[in-house]
Parts: sequence; structure tokens; C-alpha cells
Amino acid sequence: SEKLYTASPGLVNGLQARTFGVWTLLSSVIRCLCAVDIRNRTLYHITLFTFFLALAHFLSEVFIYHTAALTIGVMAPLMVASFSILGMLIGLQYLEVEALSQNKKKN
Repeated sequence: SEKLYTASPGLVNGLQARTFGVWTLLSSVIRCLCAVDIRNRTLYHITLFTFFLALAHFLSEVFIYHTAALTIGVMAPLMVASFSILGMLIGLQYLEVEALSQNKKKN
């Protein structure tokens, strides 16, 4: 939290830092599970949602709440979330095509 919320460090306490750490751990577990079972559509959508949440969180901290500055500590997660969303949206098209082709094979 000390490297992320540099604009207003007094607004961040230990509880918030630990909560953010638990969120990071949870989203990492979800993303690893998706990597293992990438054809699971529900898990894929949940994983994509975690990247949207991360992007929204960091953008709001920079532009709405002004608790974070655009330093490398904030730019890195913004770039990872943005590129991951883009990649997953492209991958979602292939997931949809695969589901359609499997349905055609069954019929």
C-alpha cells in the first residue's frame, strides 16, 4: 500500500492494506484456476471480471479519490489489467466459436 497510495498515504491504514492483500491473493487464485481450466466459461467470465474490477479500482484511486499518483507502482497494474482485458476479450471470441462448433457436432 505504501508504493501504491502515494498521493494520500495518511488515508490508508493497516486494515485497508491487509484487505487489499487478501483481494490480490483471491484474484490470483481465480486467475490461476482459469489458466488451468481455460475452457470453463463461467470461470473465464469471473476472471475477466477481476481484471475489470482491478482497472476500475486503480483508475478511481487516481482520478476520483486522488489517493494514488500515476507512478510506476500504479501504472504497472493498470497496464496489466488493460492488456489482460484486451487479451481475454479476444480469447472470449474463440471460446464462443468453440462452444458453437461443439453444439453443431452434437446435433
